[in-house]
Amino acid sequence: MLDHLITGGTVVDGTGAPPRPADIAVSGGRIVAIAEPGTITDAAADTLDATGLVVAPGIIDPHTHYDAQIFWDPHVSPSNVHGVTSVVSGNCGFTIAPLRSEDAAYTREMLASVEGMSVAALEEGVPWDWHTFGDYLDKLEGNVGVNAGFLVGHCALRRYVMGEAAVGNEATPEQLEEMKRVLAESIAAGGLGFSTTLSRTHSDGDGQPVASRWATTEELVALCTVVGEHEGTTLEGMTDGCLDRFSDDEIDLFASMTAAARRPLNWNVMTIDSKEPGRIPRQLSAHDVAAERGGRIVALTLPVQVPMNMSFLNHCGLFLIPGWGEILRLPVPERIAKLQDPEVQAFMLERAASDEAGVFKRLAAFGDYVIGDTYSAANEGLKGRRVADIAAERGSEDPFATLVDIVVADDLRTILWPIPPDGDDASWELRRQTWADDRAMLGGSDAGAHLDRMCGAPFPTRFLADTLRGRKLVSLERAVQLMTEVPARLFGLRDRGTLVEGAFADIFVFDPETVGAEHATLVHDLPGDSPRLTAGAHGVRRVYVNGVVAVEDNEATGSLGGTVLRSGRDTDTVATS
Repeated sequence: MLDHLITGGTVVDGTGAPPRPADIAVSGGRIVAIAEPGTITDAAADTLDATGLVVAPGIIDPHTHYDAQIFWDPHVSPSNVHGVTSVVSGNCGFTIAPLRSEDAAYTREMLASVEGMSVAALEEGVPWDWHTFGDYLDKLEGNVGVNAGFLVGHCALRRYVMGEAAVGNEATPEQLEEMKRVLAESIAAGGLGFSTTLSRTHSDGDGQPVASRWATTEELVALCTVVGEHEGTTLEGMTDGCLDRFSDDEIDLFASMTAAARRPLNWNVMTIDSKEPGRIPRQLSAHDVAAERGGRIVALTLPVQVPMNMSFLNHCGLFLIPGWGEILRLPVPERIAKLQDPEVQAFMLERAASDEAGVFKRLAAFGDYVIGDTYSAANEGLKGRRVADIAAERGSEDPFATLVDIVVADDLRTILWPIPPDGDDASWELRRQTWADDRAMLGGSDAGAHLDRMCGAPFPTRFLADTLRGRKLVSLERAVQLMTEVPARLFGLRDRGTLVEGAFADIFVFDPETVGAEHATLVHDLPGDSPRLTAGAHGVRRVYVNGVVAVEDNEATGSLGGTVLRSGRDTDTVATS
């Protein structure tokens, strides 16, 4: 008897082939038959009538940070309800293994700083009782609702070997050899590869550059060489230039890393803006340099706009504008006094518009900020209004000064929503062109991170809604392929990413008339009553993970049908040339 039979649906198989009517049979966690409607006659324990629905492969999210959340939320919400069946975590050099017990507190504070995770949630929701990377993976095996793979993070690796000396110091030859040994051990246990960051946006809980930022090029290349000694592995990295434009040295570094490993390297995240037309060719040219050396570099870019809120109180993108951090990290009373100084305001505006601000210049259109939650009587009635409109109403010609007045009245607690500046038709056309380039891939949700600032996890259903009922920039079959087969091939995921006989039954069934995502809302459902932004789904009829029903009518079932994706066992080596 079959476990599941899906009948009457329109199959979009992930290969880019046109949609076709077909029935799908599932048994033992795999697809055992795909046939013309009505021709599968075997009995099934469960039959889903998918008439009027699309049957597609489960979505693969290539850039998440569910390393910690997966302990208290093995279903990795809200990604699961948006059709995601496989996630890759351990990105940007940040993992929670390998780990020495004395470094747990430091690691929690670092994750709070770099990835916006709640320290309370990390303390209460994660056991912190493993040692090696293999120990960590073993604790998850059998306890996950999706397929989850994890890169070995450079920061954890350095801290494990060098202790406190990982910050502020280059590695000695002996320490580098030990890092290579531990990395090899971690990959042999199932780590998917290696990730790192050199980005200035990443500082630890003490305000110091994270451990990987102290590594030499020689260290990075040596570690990538270790990755290349293991089957089914990959690389991920981030530098300052990922957020705007690469320098020649950054391109040379990434090219050296991928060439040393003979493994693909993906990086996060390429923003696309018609006002910066030179950015895309510059960023994608990194692959061309790498290809000459036998490597491959792939840019991640999102197919939707993901709003991110800002605050003058807590760390966010505003703190990363050149010159702003020194002001916004002052104690609140001193910070308020500085912000109210017209000369300081003029300085901040100048720095926000400077070339040095790079991609953070996107945050400088202060008149276009929309006021979110407010906390004072003086700001009553401002929620949902544009700062420019409020400034005009108050007779001010300076939206930034008006914005300062608003946040000061709330003791800086005001939630601010910048309107993304790249929603014009020309920017969307650039995105469409970029999606057709194999030097780029959809991704960059950061799901599991920046929990109170953004919610990128719903990008699959939002992209499908835009494809089917919005801008319609690509065909349905191409949209599905971009989120399934393409990432499966980059990571070498074995028997995943397409609907073919013999593949794992990771299946996403949705209603093309209604599929989409709710607006993100702030809830307090993390351990320690910590907040996060989350968003429900529309039109998701069912999601199967390895043949187990994981989502039914937009809601998680609570099943644990996922597996830990381990290099070599669940992945094949992907050629770079």
